[in-house]
Amino acid sequence: MRFVVSDEASQRLDAFAHSKILTLSRSSVQKLIEQGNILVNGNQEKTGYKLKVGDKVTIDFDEQELQTVPKVDLPVIYEDDDCIVLDKPVGVLTHSKGAFNPEATVASFITDRLTDMSGERAGIVHRLDRATSGVIICAKNWSAQTWLQKQFAQRKTKKIYIAIIAGNIEPKEAIINMPIERDPKSPKQFRVGGDGKSAETSYRVIQERNGYTMLELKPRTGRTHQLRVHLKQLKHPIVGDELYGGVPAQRLMLHALRLELTLPSKERKIFETEIPAAFNDIMES
Repeated sequence: MRFVVSDEASQRLDAFAHSKILTLSRSSVQKLIEQGNILVNGNQEKTGYKLKVGDKVTIDFDEQELQTVPKVDLPVIYEDDDCIVLDKPVGVLTHSKGAFNPEATVASFITDRLTDMSGERAGIVHRLDRATSGVIICAKNWSAQTWLQKQFAQRKTKKIYIAIIAGNIEPKEAIINMPIERDPKSPKQFRVGGDGKSAETSYRVIQERNGYTMLELKPRTGRTHQLRVHLKQLKHPIVGDELYGGVPAQRLMLHALRLELTLPSKERKIFETEIPAAFNDIMES
């Protein structure tokens, strides 16, 4: 696609390109620019480049790429007319982040089950990080999504995670109450900080062996990276958490073991998965 700038003079390059390919998010357009897929007069420019009258903008992108999303088969724990509960594997995103190279996600897996919703986050009630495995619940209609999200917002759900840290932690059981904010020096990371949002996690040691400790974690709030940041602050980052300084491992040793909440049918349910074999392998190594 090729465009000649006229009335759009002084507009940022990323804003101009986004107006021409609305099927992509602004961040995805910026990635295309950074990778040289969007050129100005044949040259690669920065995303904030201010366009001039007569500039020739070339966009090298096939919108058909958006139509092909790889299939993924995720383990189903429970399903009814309103919701579906999955055992999310490590490596699977909860939903797309607007990347122009689509990949299979929890959201894409449930798409065919949705009745009155659409979009990259349709049916998504809460998130698990790509590197975190375990129980995740999704809605199949708008009414169910509103019902379930309200429970998370009002802290009426009960979540239990399993994590492994290196060394021993004292005390063996405690409540961590530390606010969490985005780290201005590293936008992908979060940190404990006085200007952050309140965050509370309780932990309990359930096993100590071979220099490692397995913890049961119960987050009362649901801040991004909450468990990972809280344990890093205690100088016991989760094993495999390279982002927060954890001991290297084959995966992030964090697993959403159990979720308790009330379904749209008004039935209170507990959903649980098994602890992954990798966790036991580390404790027994």
